[in-house]
Amino acid sequence: MLTAASLHKKFGPAVALHSLDLNVAPGEIYALLGPNGAGKTTTINCFLGFLNPDGGTASVAGVNVALDPLAARRALAYIPEQVNLYGHFSGLENLGYFSELAGHRYADAQLRAFLNEAGLQAGAHDQRAAAYSKGMRQKVGIAIALAKDAKALLLDEPTSGLDPAASHEFSALLKKLSARGVAILMATHDLFRAKEDATRVGVMRAGRLVHELSGPAVRTADLEKLYLEAIAA
Repeated sequence: MLTAASLHKKFGPAVALHSLDLNVAPGEIYALLGPNGAGKTTTINCFLGFLNPDGGTASVAGVNVALDPLAARRALAYIPEQVNLYGHFSGLENLGYFSELAGHRYADAQLRAFLNEAGLQAGAHDQRAAAYSKGMRQKVGIAIALAKDAKALLLDEPTSGLDPAASHEFSALLKKLSARGVAILMATHDLFRAKEDATRVGVMRAGRLVHELSGPAVRTADLEKLYLEAIAA
C-alpha cells in the first residue's frame, strides 16, 4: 500500500534520504524510529507529496506520488503531531467540512457514528474544537480517516504529549484501523508504543534504514539499545 523505492532526497548539500526502500502492507502498523534529523518526517512528506524526491519513488496504492499527488492523497489520511481543526467549529462540523473536501457528503447521524467509532464522547460532538484536548483532536482526525475511507494512514509523533491513558486509547484506535486493512506508517520516538503496537519497526539514522525488526518479537530493551546506537552514531 505504501512503497518507497530507492527514495532519495537532498536539501542543498545535505542528504536527508539515502536510497530508502520501505514497504507497508494493508493492515500493517509500521513504526519508524530514529533521532531528530534521521529522515522520518521527510519520508512522510514524500508520501504526502509535500516534497518531491530527487531520486526514486514514493507510491500509495500503486500511484507514484510525484506524478499524480491528488490521486495518491485520495487514498491517504494524515495525522500530524498537532491536529489542526477550526476552533470555532464543533467536532461534528469539522468532520463534515473535511469529509466534503474529500468528496464525501454524510448525514448528521453518519458523521456522529464516525466520531463515536473514533472514541469521541457524544457530549463532545457539538462542542467547539477550540476547547478540545490533544487526544480529542486526534479522535476527530481518526474520524476523518474513517469518513474518507482512507486506505493508508500517516502519523507523525501521534502520542507526543498524551498522558498514558490517552496514549493507550489512541493505540487501540490504530489497531481497529489495522484490523480493517488500513496500512499505517507512524514516525515516533515512543519506544514502548512502537513495541506494543507495531507489526514491524524500522530504525533510521542519517536518512538510512539501518534496522528492521518484527514488532511482536523484539524486546523493549533491545529496541532501546538500537535506538540509542542510532543517536550516538
